[in-house]
Amino acid sequence: MTMKLFEVLSRIGSEEDLKAFFEDLCTYAEIEKMEQRVECAQLLLGGDTYNRIIEKTDISSATLSRVSRCLRHGSGGYSRVLKGIVEEAGGEKDVD
Repeated sequence: MTMKLFEVLSRIGSEEDLKAFFEDLCTYAEIEKMEQRVECAQLLLGGDTYNRIIEKTDISSATLSRVSRCLRHGSGGYSRVLKGIVEEAGGEKDVD
């Protein structure tokens, strides 16, 4: 069943369509939590401390710990995707 979701997501051609799809698929709170996790991953990759990230994002320490664990022991998705975004934006931070 998960493969269907990934297939659908991979076929979405624009940021506008992706946004509309997620707005229909998820609640506002679910989208907000996913955005918070992405922001935390970026901050962790940029070298911020747990305390600073919690102050900046108001994320729970349990969720922050999960994001950190995914960065260290996960499939590499956060690092691969976020590195590409930083590079496209001309960012100076190294996210590896």
